[in-house]
Amino acid sequence: MMVRLSYLAAMHPEAELKRLAWRAHHRGTREADMLIGGFFDAHHASWSARDLEQFAQILDEQDADILAWATGTSAAPERFEGPMIEALRRVDYLRIAR
Repeated sequence: MMVRLSYLAAMHPEAELKRLAWRAHHRGTREADMLIGGFFDAHHASWSARDLEQFAQILDEQDADILAWATGTSAAPERFEGPMIEALRRVDYLRIAR
């Protein structure tokens, strides 16, 4: 879990978005990169500052857990349940080459 230290200056919003995008797209497996990165790409523009913070907290979790929440094979922790996890479960943001 990321800890925000009060004596450190907040990151510029654009820099924070770039950092979150990099973390979302560089998870360690192609499947996680596609799912989590694709979710970020599809939804981040509509997120509030609170949503961005929640997404940053989700990124601190293990990829296997996030993938299980997305596929419905495991329930997300109560602290994450809500609109963001519901959108993650829809998986309508993934681009599939045909």
